[in-house]
Amino acid sequence: SRPEDLGECVGRALYRRISWPYDAPVSKMFLLDGHSLAYRAFYALPTDLATAEGTVTNAVYGFTSMLIKMLADEEPDGIVVAFDTPKPTFRDEMDADYKAQRESAPDLFVHQLPLIREVLDALRIPVLEVEGVEADDVIATLATQGAAAGDDVVIVTGDRDIYQLVDDPHVKVLYNRRGVSDYVLYDHDRLPGRRRPPGPDRRLARPAAGYGATTAL
Repeated sequence: SRPEDLGECVGRALYRRISWPYDAPVSKMFLLDGHSLAYRAFYALPTDLATAEGTVTNAVYGFTSMLIKMLADEEPDGIVVAFDTPKPTFRDEMDADYKAQRESAPDLFVHQLPLIREVLDALRIPVLEVEGVEADDVIATLATQGAAAGDDVVIVTGDRDIYQLVDDPHVKVLYNRRGVSDYVLYDHDRLPGRRRPPGPDRRLARPAAGYGATTAL
């Protein structure tokens, strides 16, 4: 369903549900852009990292190493990982040329995504995939709802477009500059150039109006 066709109350219910593995009230929520971080890991490590059967696992290894280190260093109260889905989104419906120039992801990368999801399942970390909505729009929704609830939200990504979501004092971006361990935390004062993107833009992430919790989890 298109995000504008769905109730905001469902989005609020989903925000409460994603913290279910953690007993303590959420005060610091980490929102991870799964595709962005996995893609960075894929290109940071050699493709000769593989199982005995020959399955390439460089993205899996890099993503998992980053995740474990982040959990140990930051100790978030809650965490969720958002992924894009292969189906068209509402942005594609708005503009047929949207992402037309973007190259397809390598097969060696795509084949590792199910393995990354297995890692997240084993760690009991919720994964969100919403048909018709990009991962950064899901993250924008949860960040907005978290800030409104008074929670501190840290968005972990390698996508500079997410800078626009920085909103003092509650929403910050932990940006992956390179590799799997080089990160910098941005609040509004530390943003490069200390400026936000000007005006509306078709690429900018925006909060969705809500979406179905039963299909997202």
